[in-house]
Amino acid sequence: MAHTQSAKYWLRKSAKNRAFNLEWKGKFKDLLKKSRKAIAAKQLDEAHKLVAETCKVLDKTTQKKVIKKNKAARLKSRLMAQFNKAQKLRV
Repeated sequence: MAHTQSAKYWLRKSAKNRAFNLEWKGKFKDLLKKSRKAIAAKQLDEAHKLVAETCKVLDKTTQKKVIKKNKAARLKSRLMAQFNKAQKLRV
């Protein structure tokens, strides 16, 4: 347990930051799963909306420094590749 005032402050602050980060990570992970399910189920109209929303949330998590920009770029790239592949197979 923290003894000094500054250690107690940082303990509170890190707990608050952890809760914030977990909230945003949960948002983008949930959207990623929904997007991938929609793509796998060939529901491309719904998938299109979900992919756009997922990309938006990934950009926001990067802005808020919850995840690194390269990870966000990698996730968006792979998701778009899956979506584009599914669209090509539909035509």
